[in-house]
Amino acid sequence: MRLMTLPLILSLAACVPALRNQSTLAGAKPVAETGVAFDRNGERGSFAVGLADPKTGRAITPDDPVRVASISKLAVAIGVMRLVEQGKLDLDSDVSGRLGWSLRNPAFADRPITLRMLLSHTSSVRDHDDQYAIPLGGSVRGTMAEPSSWDLEHGPGASYFTYSNLNFPIIASIVERVTGERFDLWMRREVLEPMKLDACFNWPTCSDSAVVKAVVLMQDGKAVRDDLDGKRPDCPVFVREGEPCDLSRWRLGENGALFSPQGGLRISARGLARIGRMLLNGGTLDGTRVISPQSVEALLTPVWRFNGGNGDTDQGFYCSYGLATQQIPTRARGCNDDPALDGVARVGHAGDAYGLRSGLWIDRARGTGVAYFVTGLPEDPPRGRSSYRAAEEAAFRRALSLLR
Repeated sequence: MRLMTLPLILSLAACVPALRNQSTLAGAKPVAETGVAFDRNGERGSFAVGLADPKTGRAITPDDPVRVASISKLAVAIGVMRLVEQGKLDLDSDVSGRLGWSLRNPAFADRPITLRMLLSHTSSVRDHDDQYAIPLGGSVRGTMAEPSSWDLEHGPGASYFTYSNLNFPIIASIVERVTGERFDLWMRREVLEPMKLDACFNWPTCSDSAVVKAVVLMQDGKAVRDDLDGKRPDCPVFVREGEPCDLSRWRLGENGALFSPQGGLRISARGLARIGRMLLNGGTLDGTRVISPQSVEALLTPVWRFNGGNGDTDQGFYCSYGLATQQIPTRARGCNDDPALDGVARVGHAGDAYGLRSGLWIDRARGTGVAYFVTGLPEDPPRGRSSYRAAEEAAFRRALSLLR
């Protein structure tokens, strides 16, 4: 998910290598970074540097909620597993019956699509032009009727991976249909509150105190998300220009994109750490059972691994994927997914949007984990030694150092 174009000075600098390098490095310094290290029993340490709100000078803390981008998908998957345990969903059944309409790739109309495929990005659903951001009044069904929303060469069931945000509005629509409730409200009550998380999708269900602490996302010196001034946004969902933000137009299961299941979770680094602890403890957190050990295994076990030609790795970034989880590192040609640069096996998810890079990673063998984010990065920040960017590698390693 990208938003801003590079400023004119960087375009001009393309003709002058020295100026280009100087500008890129200056824009790569984060506005804020924070991280938490933890184990099964609790927090081991934290750090916080920079500003949550540059306009007011408010300093960042590990308790400040931020739009964590694609780590949101892991939270959604936890919700899906709760519904699977309740018998309301099945990972391997055709989802068309739950949607109330036929979800089919037009080039592979005989192949059903399952939740396991949607959660693992092997469904053949594809992003184009950010069409996964479906405005109020639009529908997932209408978006999926567009041939450009599909991979017409690699069908569902072919175990071909391409990361696609659009899978998750479909999943959120299914959640609404089977629960009879708006996605963000159900997620708050059934997933976030059991873990004692003051977190939310797109702000309506977060507490007033969380809203006041919102982290403003900056890019190229400008606020691009969550510049709230201490109050909830007037419109928490995407609407077409000139149309009213009237949530009475919401229809159950019609548009699961409205509360950004693919990236709209607002949660703190400390909150992410609690999710990590729950996974490390086989589905329990502070004595509360959130999901079963079997559900944890289903989430964390790879569904797809790169074999040299069975998917798009995004320059070696995605090489092993479960149910909304990444497994790192992968020792295969074309893979460079070791942001910690230590060869240790971890599982979790990364996030990238609006100048933010984030991560939640657990080391199951050692029973430890880290959660972190950095903000204020340019659209294309300097790359690190892995397929990750230098700023997130640095935050990852800084969080890991707290475990020593």
